[in-house]
Amino acid sequence: MNNINDFINRLGKNIKHQMKWAKRQNLEAWRIYDKDIPQFPFAIDIYGEHIHLQEYDTGWLMHPDDYQKWLDDVCEAVQFVTGFSRQNIHLKQRTRQKGTAQYEKTGAVGEDFVIREHGRQFWVNLDKYLDTGLFLDHRNTRQKVGNTVAGKRFLNLFSYTGSFTVYAATGGAAVYSETVDLSNTYLDWAKRNFQLNGMNLNQHQIVRADVFQYLANAVKQNKQFDVIVLDPPSFSNSKKMLDILDIQRDQAKLIDGAMALLAADGVLYFSNNLRSFTLNDDLMQRYQVKDVSKFSVPDDFRNKKIHQCWEIRHR
Repeated sequence: MNNINDFINRLGKNIKHQMKWAKRQNLEAWRIYDKDIPQFPFAIDIYGEHIHLQEYDTGWLMHPDDYQKWLDDVCEAVQFVTGFSRQNIHLKQRTRQKGTAQYEKTGAVGEDFVIREHGRQFWVNLDKYLDTGLFLDHRNTRQKVGNTVAGKRFLNLFSYTGSFTVYAATGGAAVYSETVDLSNTYLDWAKRNFQLNGMNLNQHQIVRADVFQYLANAVKQNKQFDVIVLDPPSFSNSKKMLDILDIQRDQAKLIDGAMALLAADGVLYFSNNLRSFTLNDDLMQRYQVKDVSKFSVPDDFRNKKIHQCWEIRHR
């Protein structure tokens, strides 16, 4: 195993640089380390006064005692560099994801607490689920949406906990929005985020639906939106869905469905985090497509292909 001192030095260097950056950006949650040293395969995020420490499964074989000692050393190093107490370090092991794994409960309960980002507030929980309630790598796109939706109608598909809608409603104050997801858990979470930010729930509707079904129905109802965010999981076999979702295979169905609801001069932000994903050529022929991944990935996720993002418009 690599020397723990290398890990400590890298962590210290990252934090020193990023503390000032985060303060300037008005952020309480950001990434401080992302597998920078291969022998320490962790992603480490600060959330207010807490640390979200995720170990990525490498398939390494270690004796259980050695492994525990190594994990303890890592936690101690994080504690030493950040000055946070051990009880505020939330350790998770991430195995390779299959299906809806990222939304599954971990078995721990944990406490919900509020963090602030660019003047908005969000409920997060670092223990209960594999993910925390806020995808930090989408911060730039959230801000862009918030800055461009004044007086517009906004649609958030696969909305998770509704963070894009919070930006839309509080930034330029979209006149109307719909926030669509199939999970009651996450829609309840979205509602709490909306209330936390003083949003009008009549103006900003929460819709529980399978996105494929929603798109088909919304077209029949002649719904139209000026800005749409489509951020599907790479793969989902949720029992509640009619079909299995495979984003590489199903991209055209989703994008065409969303574009059918998009106003003539509107914009669709389409994103996903499947590393091997490629956008179909025929979609690029059909629509005006701009790859904005370089700008949508924030500084604290530098050098990582954490997601891809496109702006799609009618030709």
